[in-house]
Amino acid sequence: MSPLELCAATLGVIAVWLTVKQNIWCWPIGLVMVSMYSWIFFEVKLYSDMLLQVVYAVLQLYGWWQWKNGGDRHQGREVSRLSGAGLAFSLLVGAAGSLGLGYVMATYTDAAAPWLDAALTGFSLVAQVWMAQKRLECWPLWFTLDVVFVGLFVHKELYLTAGLYGLFCLLALHGWQSWRRAPALAGA
Repeated sequence: MSPLELCAATLGVIAVWLTVKQNIWCWPIGLVMVSMYSWIFFEVKLYSDMLLQVVYAVLQLYGWWQWKNGGDRHQGREVSRLSGAGLAFSLLVGAAGSLGLGYVMATYTDAAAPWLDAALTGFSLVAQVWMAQKRLECWPLWFTLDVVFVGLFVHKELYLTAGLYGLFCLLALHGWQSWRRAPALAGA
């Protein structure tokens, strides 16, 4: 466990907690965290996760803008649900991205777990976009992904990060409960 991993993990907890609370500061704090994790994952040859952090940096900016200026009236997003078609399309995009990235990582790199890492990356991007759009469905997807991430990080001996993702599991459950009570969903 390095000081960089400790700092990144701490920022991760803060960022997810602020997300659960729908506090816009989750985005700039998350931006710093993903920048740190990009380097950490490069060092342990989890290249898909490293690339995921780079894309997360862009999505942190997207989420920050969405929560501040998105929505129908451009006054910020409210919690909402995905349509069945939106859910299916997003998951299809995640699967296609996972297969494409997995092939590239398995064929052209020395990635430690190319297919699993790619699948986690593809579906994490889906969850991150849903979170930026304040879609309730982001939380069960995050929970599922975080459980698998815990196993991967234990395998790679990133124990602090595994612990962080274990905490993310609990925060995802809390986020699901909290966002389900959002005023925009109360009448739904």
